[in-house]
Amino acid sequence: MSESPTVLFVDDEAAMRAAVGQWLGLAGFRVQACGDGAQALARLHADFDGVLVTDLKMPGMDGIDLLRQALALDADLPVVVITGHGGVEKAVEAMRLGAYDFIEKPFAPERFVEVLRRAAEKRRLTLENRRLRREVGARELEHVLLGTSTAAQALRGAVAELAAADVGVVLVGETGTGKDLVARCLHDFGPRRDGRYVAINCAAVPESMVESELFGHEAGAFTGAARARCGKLEHAHGGTLFLDEIESMPLAMQAKMLRALQERSIERLGSNRAIAVDARVIAASKRDLREAGARGEFRADLYYRLSVVELRIPPLRERPEDIALLFEFFASSAARAHGREPRPVGGALLGELLSHPWPGNVRELRNAAERHALGLGGVLLAGFGAEDARPSAAGASLVQQMECFERQVIERALAECGGRIHDVMAHLDLPRRTLNEKMARYGLERARYLEAERSEH
Repeated sequence: MSESPTVLFVDDEAAMRAAVGQWLGLAGFRVQACGDGAQALARLHADFDGVLVTDLKMPGMDGIDLLRQALALDADLPVVVITGHGGVEKAVEAMRLGAYDFIEKPFAPERFVEVLRRAAEKRRLTLENRRLRREVGARELEHVLLGTSTAAQALRGAVAELAAADVGVVLVGETGTGKDLVARCLHDFGPRRDGRYVAINCAAVPESMVESELFGHEAGAFTGAARARCGKLEHAHGGTLFLDEIESMPLAMQAKMLRALQERSIERLGSNRAIAVDARVIAASKRDLREAGARGEFRADLYYRLSVVELRIPPLRERPEDIALLFEFFASSAARAHGREPRPVGGALLGELLSHPWPGNVRELRNAAERHALGLGGVLLAGFGAEDARPSAAGASLVQQMECFERQVIERALAECGGRIHDVMAHLDLPRRTLNEKMARYGLERARYLEAERSEH
C-alpha cells in the first residue's frame, strides 16, 4: 500500500467531488474521483489499495448497488457511504450489507478524515496479511509442488496467487502433468480449505449418469433411484468442485452446468426445488478448450464462465532440471512404503532418465521410480524384468544432460551440508567463486537449504 492512502470518491455532483478532493488532498490522501458507479467499478479490483467512498443517492447505479458489486469483488474492501439528511434508513441498510461506516451530510471535514484514516489503516493491514499468507503459502508449496526449475517456480508462484483469489480456474496440461495435484493445492491453500474438496472425472461417468452425478436426484426420479441423493455440486457447497477431463462432458450437460454456475443453484433430478450452491469450480483439460469451442466440441460460454484464469501445467520435458529430484523423491517414498532400503541412483541411470522423452510426464516418472525402488529392472519400461531397456534419444541434448547432472550434484551437496557454503566447497572441491557462479546459473539459493536444516531440528 502506498504511503499516501488512496480514496476512490464517487459522487454525481462535480462541485462535491471538487470540494471533497481538495479536503482529502490537504489531509494527505490520494484522491481518485468518479462521477458514477460504473467508472468506479472499472478502477476496483481484489487488491485495490484504498477505500471506496460513495454517495448513496445517484442516478443509474446508486450507492447500494455499487456497494454490493464492490464487496462482490472483495468482501474486505472498506466502503464508506455518504447520505443526505433523512437518508439514515438507507445508510443502515448499507451497514447491514457490509459497509464500513456512513457519514451524514452535512459533515465536519475532521470527522470525515478520521473515519477514512481508520478505514485506510484497516485496508493496509488486510493487504499486508494477504501478502504474508501468500508468502507462507508459496514456501509450503515447495514441499508439495516439487522442483527447482524456472517452470516449477513459476507454477508455484501462480498457484499461491490463484489459491488466495478464490476464482474459477481452468488447468490445461498433458496427461500425467499433475493437474489433480495443482487443483488440490488451489483448494488447500485457499480460503475454502475448511470446506469439502469434491473431485469428479467427467470421462469416467457414463453419459446416462452424468446429470444425476452432478446435480443429484430425488427418490423415484428414475428406475433404481430408491432414495434421494445429493450431487457433486451440492456436496461441494462451501468448498471446491474439481471437474477433471471436462472436455469429455456431453454438450447437453454443459448447458445445464453453465446455468447452474450462473444462477448459483441446482435442481435435483425429479425435483422443482432450487438449491443454492456456492462452490469454487476448478476444471482441467488435456485439450485447448478455446480451440474445441471453435470446432463446436465445447461450449465457449461455459469455458469463459469457468475460466477467470487459465493455468498451463508444463510437461516434464520442459523442466528437465527437476527429473532427478522428482525421481529420487518418488523412489524414496516408494522404498519407505514397501519397507525397502533406498537404492542409489547411479550416473548411468541418471543419464537415461534425462534423455527419456517422458510422454507420460510425472505419472510415468513416479511409476519408473517405484520400479527402481522395488528392484524390478527395466526402470524406463513398464515390462517386468526388461533389463536392457534403453530410452529414446529424442530427449535432452548432451549439454542439457550434463547441466542437469551438475545441478543435481550441487543441490545434493547443499542439502547434505545444510547450506553451509564452506562445507559444500570442501565436499565438491570447488573454489568459492566457481560455486557461486554455478549456483547463480542454476537458480540455487543457499537460504532454502538453511531453512530446510532448521525445520528438521
